[in-house]
Amino acid sequence: MTDPIFFVPSGPITLDDIVALTGARIANGIDGSRQVLGVAPLDQARSSDLTFIDNPRYTPLLAATQAAACFCSPKHAAAVPAGVAALETAKPYEAYVAVQTKLYPTSLRPAIVYGEGISPAAHVHPTARLESGVTIEPAAVIGADVEIGSNTVIGPGAVIGAGVRIGRDCSIAAGTTVTNALIGNRVILHPGVRVGQDGFGYQMSAKGHSKVPQIGRVVIQDDVEVGANTTIDRGANRDTVIGEGTKIDNQVQIGHNVVVGRHCIIISQVALAGSATLGDFVVLGGKVGVLGHVTVGSGAQVAATASVKDDLAAGGRYGGAPARNVREWYREEVAMRRLAQREIKSGYNKDSEGE
Repeated sequence: MTDPIFFVPSGPITLDDIVALTGARIANGIDGSRQVLGVAPLDQARSSDLTFIDNPRYTPLLAATQAAACFCSPKHAAAVPAGVAALETAKPYEAYVAVQTKLYPTSLRPAIVYGEGISPAAHVHPTARLESGVTIEPAAVIGADVEIGSNTVIGPGAVIGAGVRIGRDCSIAAGTTVTNALIGNRVILHPGVRVGQDGFGYQMSAKGHSKVPQIGRVVIQDDVEVGANTTIDRGANRDTVIGEGTKIDNQVQIGHNVVVGRHCIIISQVALAGSATLGDFVVLGGKVGVLGHVTVGSGAQVAATASVKDDLAAGGRYGGAPARNVREWYREEVAMRRLAQREIKSGYNKDSEGE
């Protein structure tokens, strides 16, 4: 079996080009015409690779690296081995990502699987309107009155429901379904994303549960990215909205009528119950749960596994269940740990006295 490389660098880049791109400084006199062909971690880098260090725990790996060049902070510059170009910068990882982005532009969105253009194996309704440069891959289904902007890619097996609007330069990956939705420009939906299905709404009674009609839409604004197998339900009586620039990880559940602000970060397995609201630049750690009708203020950060049952003020840091100010949560955790240790010690002493 062959060993394929899925992401091939776009071409060599010189140290001088890297300096111009990132603002780094060659701290040890290496010739700026040296070429870099790729990127790699400290311990795997070869003589043509660029690497970086921004954590002191990896200093032993830095001493042994075989890289062509290494981004480093001023405090690590002297530890860069002889012959390796020390690219001094205040933000090594940020600079590394800038070069990585330039060398591997195709890694930034799901790849076209079969080929560009409209596949004869796709099913496109005659009333659909497609701008120039749209790619529809095999087995994709495009419903009636759909509008798709230029240079957007619809992956294999994706289903775009009737009347959906998708902007330009979007990537709707394999196996994704989009219904009852308006999608802006440069949006990425990774494989298996579900957008626009009805939310979980039932009128309960002693005779059984009657389904509540869900008649809203999903509105996804520009530059949003949604991870694999995430679900975004349409609104019940108003729109579910995902604000511009928001990045959503894999396996997130977003319920009906939820409003997510601009440039939020939502990590894997978060669940937002119906009618929850996030302000702008909110960060939710993995497995955070937000109850329905709760508001998380702009700039708030919530630690992983927290349970948010009440409104959280803007700009705060929160953790725990129920979520509260992170300092209060830390103090409670420490106090509980000390109490438990005293109880364990007390119980051990009593057991010893009875022997």
